[in-house]
Amino acid sequence: MSFHHVRRSAVAAMTALMLASAAHAQTTSLPAPLDPESPMAPLPDLGVEWPDLNKADPISPTLEAAPAQVPAQIDVADSQRYDLVVTGIDTLGPTVGTRFNELSLLKEGAGKPANVAQIDRRARDDAELLNTILRAEGYYDANIETDVAPKEGRLVVTLSVEPGPLYKFGTVDVAGVPKPDVEAAFGVKNDDPVNADAVIGGELALKEKLAREGYPFAKVAEPEIVIDHDTRIATLNLTVESGGERRIGAIRMLGDNAPFDAKHVGVIARFRPGALYDQAMIDDLRRALIATGLISTVKLEPVEGSAPGTVDIATTIEPAPVRTVAGEIGYGTGEGFRIEGSWQHRNFIRPEGAVTFRGVAGTREQSLGALLRMGNFRRRDQVLNASMVASRERRAAYDASTFEIAASLERQTNIIWQKPWVFSLGFELLASDEKDFVPTAGIAQRRTYFIGALPATLGYDGSDDLLDPKRGFRLSGRVSPEVSLSGKTFGYVRGQVDASGYVPVGEKVVIAGRARIGMTAGAARDDIAPSRLFYSGGGGSVRGYGYQEIGPRNVLDRPIGGRSLAEFSLEARVRLPIFGGNFGVVPFVDAGNIYTESIPKFTGMRIGAGVGLRYYSNFGPIRIDVGTPLGRRKGESIVAVQVSLGQAF
Repeated sequence: MSFHHVRRSAVAAMTALMLASAAHAQTTSLPAPLDPESPMAPLPDLGVEWPDLNKADPISPTLEAAPAQVPAQIDVADSQRYDLVVTGIDTLGPTVGTRFNELSLLKEGAGKPANVAQIDRRARDDAELLNTILRAEGYYDANIETDVAPKEGRLVVTLSVEPGPLYKFGTVDVAGVPKPDVEAAFGVKNDDPVNADAVIGGELALKEKLAREGYPFAKVAEPEIVIDHDTRIATLNLTVESGGERRIGAIRMLGDNAPFDAKHVGVIARFRPGALYDQAMIDDLRRALIATGLISTVKLEPVEGSAPGTVDIATTIEPAPVRTVAGEIGYGTGEGFRIEGSWQHRNFIRPEGAVTFRGVAGTREQSLGALLRMGNFRRRDQVLNASMVASRERRAAYDASTFEIAASLERQTNIIWQKPWVFSLGFELLASDEKDFVPTAGIAQRRTYFIGALPATLGYDGSDDLLDPKRGFRLSGRVSPEVSLSGKTFGYVRGQVDASGYVPVGEKVVIAGRARIGMTAGAARDDIAPSRLFYSGGGGSVRGYGYQEIGPRNVLDRPIGGRSLAEFSLEARVRLPIFGGNFGVVPFVDAGNIYTESIPKFTGMRIGAGVGLRYYSNFGPIRIDVGTPLGRRKGESIVAVQVSLGQAF
């Protein structure tokens, strides 16, 4: 009687596991020394190997020698159409049927003409395939019969499966694991089915657990499996070499072309020296380094640390291009055309100091400015922003020529890490020469304002996607205490709250809603600079109206803005089942109004309705919204069109 230990070999479809069997497992004594003159003994029975699904391996002799039974009345030379029927696998779980459907030659050619010889070859190949899949699930005594019979002018190929008994593990021995909770990650236990996926998945889970629990140099040997066909019981032996527990040592930079040094890599890392090694933190650091935009490829490799019991992180970085020239063009009813161009150097001030020169030329807006963005400033995900901008705006409510210096410290969200909590703290200093009209007389007036502000924001994002949310909600607030000098010095506080929610209805529809409340307290409306008042109407506000069209007006029928606002939106985002599902329509209704009071009264709401078109690109939805005012008044746009990237909210 012989027994056989089987080690894994690379397999493409089932990954890399090879199982073998022996008729009877027993303990044997050590063999006598070999006599080179004696004849060779008969070879032991090595059982049935776990075959590679990507090549045609013969299975048992009975299957290979059992071609499909073809009725005599069928002309084997003619091409025939056939249907496939597989019986006996419905009770074995979804994996067997799914894998067979993905790899079956008969399934692939069903409904297409083929001669009987081709059909017979496919049937035998599929019998081998089913036998392999069943062994992967733990059924080693399966019997598969093929049959071909005519029915209503077509052939019906039937594969009849008798899976036989399910083999199980009698003993699972994992040796060398340093911690009990690590061993539990393997997952395969006594009395579990001899399932290839479970063994492979358990081995991968064990490796991952070791790497997360402080063992960067751990090695997991290939599992040894012995199957006894008489008892239908298998034993599994797995050996682990932990390599010793390690704590984080130093970050070593290899090469001379990295965009920043090891100290800044340590700022970005979520771990600190002395922390227990955790591979998940290493993977997180890799993604964070790529997210800086300064790196094309990065390799992080654990190496023996200089101090006993430590592991250093050898870091090899290939830099990405740091200069970008960009452009953007847009159009909005009431806002006209807007063209923006920029030049950026993303590492002008090391580390991660991006300098951008930006210019805007538009129907109603022109500006030129320089911006600085220091990524991961002193700590992970913290950004320092500074800007100096000269601009001119020509709006329906006012004309303003402004010079502004601003800076802020913020925690931002991005597409790679959509953070639940974000904040910003900053200051603004600006000088603005503004022209508007006396509300009651319609006389033009020009005033110069010197304004200092300390804006702060706090937001929570509980949605599932940054650019195209389908469920969850968002809530944010902004408060800005401001001091203004224009003939006299006075102070006031501006505040705004935004909330939005997203509810999926089936697989193709999302109902989305938004509310915005704005308030100003501490100063009269006529004292505040027109550019610091609230306005409503436009693509990011109440669609169907032009920019600043909603709200109180002066005797010249020009908007004058207000100290408070209230806006609400409701829309249905419907994906269309055409063009690969990349297009959608969005019927919407918006409402809002501007008030001269410091707190909105929620009266006299102006309503706009319309429909939008969405194209869902790889970098987010591109939207075109067409709306019209309901209860349109004289002078208001009949139709308003907005084009932009991302959903409206």
